[in-house]
Amino acid sequence: MAVLIETTLGDLIIDLFVKERPRCSLNFIKLCKKKYYNLNQFHSIEKNYVAQTGDPTGTGRGGESVYSDMYGEQGRYFEREDLPKMRHTRMGIVSFVNNGDNMLGSQFFITLGENLDYLDDQHTIFGQVTEGIETLEKLNEQLTDTNNKPFRDIRISHTIILDDPFEEDTRISYPPRSPSPTYEMLVKTDQIALDEKEDEDEGKTAEEIAEELQQREMAEQAQILEMVGDLRDADEVPPENVLFVCKLNPVTTDEDLEIIFSRFGKINNCEIVRDRRSGDSLQYAFIEFDNAKSCEQAYSKMDNVLIDDRRIHVDFSQSVSQNYKYKPKSQNGEPQKRRQQSPPRRQEVKRSHGRSPSPRRRRSPSPKRDRRNYERKDSDRRRGSPTNHRDGNRNRGHQDSHRDRDRRDNVRNSDKDRERRRHDRSPHRRRDRR
Repeated sequence: MAVLIETTLGDLIIDLFVKERPRCSLNFIKLCKKKYYNLNQFHSIEKNYVAQTGDPTGTGRGGESVYSDMYGEQGRYFEREDLPKMRHTRMGIVSFVNNGDNMLGSQFFITLGENLDYLDDQHTIFGQVTEGIETLEKLNEQLTDTNNKPFRDIRISHTIILDDPFEEDTRISYPPRSPSPTYEMLVKTDQIALDEKEDEDEGKTAEEIAEELQQREMAEQAQILEMVGDLRDADEVPPENVLFVCKLNPVTTDEDLEIIFSRFGKINNCEIVRDRRSGDSLQYAFIEFDNAKSCEQAYSKMDNVLIDDRRIHVDFSQSVSQNYKYKPKSQNGEPQKRRQQSPPRRQEVKRSHGRSPSPRRRRSPSPKRDRRNYERKDSDRRRGSPTNHRDGNRNRGHQDSHRDRDRRDNVRNSDKDRERRRHDRSPHRRRDRR
C-alpha cells in the first residue's frame, strides 16, 4: 500500500505497514485522501536526524487525526501501536510524532540519518520511503535557524493515494478540490520563496555581479539624496537626450557650440552656464538633442575634440534639473532659444553731500517752541558765541572754561555775602553802631 507525496523539492513514495500498524495506516491514508496534508510545511528539519511535517498551522503544536471526523473531539488523538516493535535503523523511516501520553495525531517525520535508536520507544513507525532518496538528501542539506526552521519555504504540494485497502466511511467528508494557498503563505512570510535562489549570484559572471553592486550603490545614494532634500524622487533618472560638455574656452559662445554639434541631429536647446552677476562663462554647457540617438552619436564622436584651442570633455548629463526647467514656447509650438545674457552695466550713482531732496513733514508752529528758541538765541548772544552749530562746536571748549570761571566767581561772591551777613548780626557790630 503506497502513497505518493509531491513536495516542492521532489517526490516521495511511501509504503505503509498496513498489517503491523493498521490504525496508523488508516489515519495516514484517510488524511491524505481528504487533502489534509496539502500545503503543509516542513516546519522542522535537523540535519542527519529528522524532517517533521503534518501540522497545518506550521507551528508544531497543531494537527488532529482522522478519527475526530468519526468520533468527534474525543477522537482528536488516538493511542499509539507498540507491537510489533520496529526500529529507526536507516534513512527514510516514516513515524507518527508522539504528542504526549503516547497519543498520536497528524504530525509525522521522516528520518534523515541512520541508527537513531533513541527514537524507537517514543514514536510509532508506520511506513518507509521506497523512492525519492534524492529528495531526502535535499531536505538534509537545507539551512535552518536556531529553532530548526528552514530558511526556504518547503511544503507538501499534493498527496496521491496509489492503493487504499480500507473501506470508505461515510462519516469522513472529502473536499472536492485541493485547498488554495492563502495570502500569508504567498506574501507574509519571512522565508525564501520557492522560485528564489539562496545564492543570488549563482550562474552570473563577475561583470554582471559588479554591475548589480554598482546599481545598488546608486540606488542607496539616490535614497540618501531624497532624504536630505536634494532629489524630489529617488527613482528619478536624468534625461537621455541631454549632453554635458565641459573644459570649454571662455570665448566660446552658445551659437558656436550649437553649430558644431548640430551635425549630429536637431538641437532643442544649447546653453553655456554663465555667472549670474558678471555674465562670464563657467566653461561648461548642456546640449539638449531632439532624440537620444543623436546624443549617443555626439558622445562617441566629440569627446576630447579641440574647440577654440581647448580639448573638451563630453559625457551624458546626470542632472535632473532639466526635468523641472520652464521652457517658454513660441507661437509655432517650438521652445524658444534662450538669449545670451550680456553682463549688466553699472549704474552711476550721484552722491550729494547735502540733505536728502525728499520732502519732509513740517511741524506746526507753537508759541512754546518759539519762546524756547528765542531764549536759546538770547543766551548765545549774551555769551558772545555765534548761533552757527559748527562754530559753536568749534568754540565749545572756550565756552566750558567761561562757564567754570563764572561758576567759581558766583561761589566766591555768595561766600562773601554770607560772611558779611554774619558780621552784621554779631553783638559787637551792633554796639559799634550804637
